[in-house]
Amino acid sequence: QVQLVESGGGLVQAGGSLRLSCAASGNIFTINTMGWYRQGPGKQRELVAVITRSGSTNYADSVKGRGTISRDNAKNTVLLQMNSLRPEDTAVYYCNADIGYSGNWYNYWGQGTQVTVSS
Repeated sequence: QVQLVESGGGLVQAGGSLRLSCAASGNIFTINTMGWYRQGPGKQRELVAVITRSGSTNYADSVKGRGTISRDNAKNTVLLQMNSLRPEDTAVYYCNADIGYSGNWYNYWGQGTQVTVSS
């Protein structure tokens, strides 16, 4: 079985920064794309940023210039550094990964970590 465990959420004032971390563990042969998604109150889950195994990245327009996604392939981790946080960044942030093992690919989600930005 595979687990994605997020950490680093919390309460922060507008203009502040947070770093979210996600670690994948379990029966893993390789990990392709990893990413962060978020779901704000009353909203649908949306993409924040994704990164491929080779390091190519894609960001939502709303976080471009404020967010940086990175990963450590040796440690099966993905990080999201968010700066200049705004109240509208308040959401539950979820880690996502495409994980390969036993000859197949599987998509996994973490349990989510709450980020609250106060004005």
